[in-house]
Amino acid sequence: MKQITAIIKPFKLDEVREALAEVGVSGLTVTEVKGFGRQKGHTELYRGAEYVVDFLPKIKVEVVLNDNQAEQAIEAITKAARTGRIGDGKIFVSEVEQVIRIRTGETGDSAI
Repeated sequence: MKQITAIIKPFKLDEVREALAEVGVSGLTVTEVKGFGRQKGHTELYRGAEYVVDFLPKIKVEVVLNDNQAEQAIEAITKAARTGRIGDGKIFVSEVEQVIRIRTGETGDSAI
């Protein structure tokens, strides 16, 4: 099993969710996060004063799925989240050792 964690721009969330649904992903977790990468934030003007925004708002999407679905999900996220501009985000893929559904006690693939 794999866990895919994608950090994306907030306005791309609906497109990513729809793309994952098309490849058969039935559940995901979404978190509002802030961070920065190479772009190192930016400056903004507010009421005549300039200030630096160090941490930019992003969305973290987490999905756990079977190994055979991972590549399709990664491609779907990449296509849906890409704008071609700096700050599009990152995708991290991790191995998941065990999954347990709390309600039923199911483990492994059946718990996903």
